[in-house]
Amino acid sequence: MGTSAVGTELSPMLSQLLDDAEIHDLHRLSGGASRETWRFTANGRALILQRQRAGDERDMLIEAGVVAAARRGGVPVPELIDARRRDDGMAFMVLEAIDGETIARKIQRDDAFASARPRLAEDFGHALAKIHALDPAQLPGLEATDQLSYYTDVLDSLGRPHPVLELVRNWLLDTRPETQQLAVVHGDFRLGNVIVGADGLRAVIDWELAHLGDPMEDLGWLCVKAWRFGGRPPVAGIGEYETLFAAYEEAGGQPVDPVAVHWWEVLGTWKWAIMCILQASVHLNGAARSHELAAIGRRVCENEYDLLRSLDGRW
Repeated sequence: MGTSAVGTELSPMLSQLLDDAEIHDLHRLSGGASRETWRFTANGRALILQRQRAGDERDMLIEAGVVAAARRGGVPVPELIDARRRDDGMAFMVLEAIDGETIARKIQRDDAFASARPRLAEDFGHALAKIHALDPAQLPGLEATDQLSYYTDVLDSLGRPHPVLELVRNWLLDTRPETQQLAVVHGDFRLGNVIVGADGLRAVIDWELAHLGDPMEDLGWLCVKAWRFGGRPPVAGIGEYETLFAAYEEAGGQPVDPVAVHWWEVLGTWKWAIMCILQASVHLNGAARSHELAAIGRRVCENEYDLLRSLDGRW
């Protein structure tokens, strides 16, 4: 079904959902493989619709519950208007639309965000502390995930040797830090999954990978080399570790262990390398011919180089 046909189908559903509101300017935004994202106005208010696609095994209603809990906990997130399951079993949610920028290179370089950049590492630290303070008991759908074990199995299943990734896997196994306390973890906190304005951080979005884990995971993932997008500072290419860590602790986060954050940063780079292999293989095996997927394959060697430098203390 084409985009215009789907839009024609969605408008009356949204109107009924929103108390017979008038729906205007319904248009599809770019989205990931697991969901569709639409923007529209209802009685003059800008809103976002996200719909699960068939085959997505994650439960969007769990994600919606996390978003609602995060807002109650003071995390800057869009207001959740509604979330329901469709007749086909897939879920959808309607959220407040937040104006601002998500594209990393614009946030890092455009003059419009020059006043925001110096404070973003601090904003990120404050937001992460509030996320990790959420009560897991109030979010029963979230599960703890052992990413090292999971991606070790994926690496072993690739069927081809990857000496650097195997070397790093052994380092990760040998140096794994002890998790002090399980917390609600965003799972993909980085530029691209935040909305930024001239005044700083406006919203944290894309919560589909939220789970229970080590709070240091989010701090490390934010600092992964790939998510610096060419910027030199370690925190998202725009800030320093010390600023992030101090703001995190100031906002009530647990004392930061820089060694543990480094371990999670290395794991994040290692995980991203494996994900790049998987995405490139979709193109190489003919399942889906894509220049984008093919280009992602070249990032494997970039990640391997970064990993070797990290083990040599030259991150």
